Amino acid sequence: MRYRSDKTGKPISQLGFGCMRFTRSGGGIDLPKAEAEVCAAIDAGVNYFDTAYLYPGSEDALGKILERTGRRDRVNIATKLPQYSTHTLAAIDRTFREELKRLRTDHVDYYLMHMFTDVREWEFLRSIGMEAWLDARQAEGSIRAVGFSYHGDSAMFLKILDARDWDICQIQYNYMDETSQAGRAGLHAAAAKGIPVVIMEPLRGGKLARLPERAEAVLRATGRGWSGAQWGLRWLWDQSEVTCVLSGMNSLEMVADNCAAAAEAAPGDFTDADRSALEQVKAILRESEKVGCTGCRYCMPCPKGVDIPGVFHYYNLLGQQGRLETVFEYARNMGLRENPGYPDLCVRCGKCEQHCPQRLPIREKLREADRALRPFPVPAAMKLVRKFVVK
Repeated sequence: MRYRSDKTGKPISQLGFGCMRFTRSGGGIDLPKAEAEVCAAIDAGVNYFDTAYLYPGSEDALGKILERTGRRDRVNIATKLPQYSTHTLAAIDRTFREELKRLRTDHVDYYLMHMFTDVREWEFLRSIGMEAWLDARQAEGSIRAVGFSYHGDSAMFLKILDARDWDICQIQYNYMDETSQAGRAGLHAAAAKGIPVVIMEPLRGGKLARLPERAEAVLRATGRGWSGAQWGLRWLWDQSEVTCVLSGMNSLEMVADNCAAAAEAAPGDFTDADRSALEQVKAILRESEKVGCTGCRYCMPCPKGVDIPGVFHYYNLLGQQGRLETVFEYARNMGLRENPGYPDLCVRCGKCEQHCPQRLPIREKLREADRALRPFPVPAAMKLVRKFVVK
């Protein structure tokens, strides 16, 4: 296993174990199976384990596994506060104490504010005394480092980076999502501040590990002998700004495949031929796109606040993954922002089309996207959810 480091110089395995996707059986997590996979990963050198309060059964399962096998001291636990549903310090403290109990530990190595989309979420937490609470937890040793996970756009990500001296951050990033959410710009901005970056969804929920045959043929022709999953992971590890890449490993085969790659991959390993092969794969995957948006953002800012590249990103995902999955992801990542940037804000002024290098019919495509991504009764449901979640 190769290691990178956090802000203190502590080694972090460049492969992390994402605990959201433990195999479920009979209504709960298959604990013996999860234990075998977790222990195999630890024995291969993985020392970063990511969970969250709202991952059903995940914290409890991880805690039981580490306690029963005596491996707690060999790993770093990262878990998350559901900041969108905890609106008082008392609720925050209760949640955190429950997390420690579930995890069967006296401390969390990395405590992340879960799913930031807007800097106002952090400003609210700060207004109720969150910084003093975090300082107290760090002083007592129950929290070692503080960070956040992110699901908004790159401009807002930069504002959150500047809002605190963060110890770590977590973003979605992969070779198909270079310009969406925080994106490459956010990765480089965090690295420039010395903030370690943990990557989630490196394979888009496994979709980049299960490629169409035409794409697989392109990768086989390189002679590298890497699996589709290894291509996605190695593309990330080729970038020195990446600290740790999470993988939701739920089989021993996945653990072995990912750990084998993590034992040798390093920045600078990718060749021009490798990059060319992935560009061909991306072109094949984009054949199912709904609109040819490259995410260049020349159309932005929209005078009415429409997040044009963000909308088109999720519209294109409809051709690459399930409809329900995409609609849910769109509702979560766009709908819970302070200012969602939905297409219905468009007044059809046409300024975006004047600046689009691809000469896309943006106004027409925004209408199509809105109908596809917000079918009945999603708008009404999200309006209700926002009353309880958006501060």
